[in-house]
Amino acid sequence: MSEGGTTARSDLRGGAAWAGFGLLILGESLRMDRFESMGAVIYSMPGFVPGMLGVVVLLLGISLMLRGWRRQRDEAGADAPDEPLFNRRIVATMALCLLYAGLLIGRAPFWLVTALFVGAFVAVFAPAEQPLRRRIAVSMLAGVITAAVVTVVFQQVFLVRLP
Repeated sequence: MSEGGTTARSDLRGGAAWAGFGLLILGESLRMDRFESMGAVIYSMPGFVPGMLGVVVLLLGISLMLRGWRRQRDEAGADAPDEPLFNRRIVATMALCLLYAGLLIGRAPFWLVTALFVGAFVAVFAPAEQPLRRRIAVSMLAGVITAAVVTVVFQQVFLVRLP
């Protein structure tokens, strides 16, 4: 095992997954309506920010893959332990994100769904040694504050109607 407990193989796999996810985000952002007929400029188009985020995720995924290739080259011949493709944290993250974006958004008020998502995410990833009451209180507070700030900023500042 290398520094931080990761191996070259996990960097390659994780990097490939992140690069693929970045490409998916970029592709979907390019499909979004550009509102050119309304005189919109590139910076005000709905897909601009998601597209930039997709590019960043893609580049970071490629960077992680390159790190894995370098490690693999350096560890050539050494027996690397097999590790699962997905660990519990990745599975939990994917499940929460898919539940949030795939099932809940558009079916319930945005502020409520976002508060529940952020609260659940914080609760799942809170330190295990933290008392349960504190973990629940912190996660609920984080969810409510995040949902309120995101809703206000997007609706009042960016003038974006939320689902």
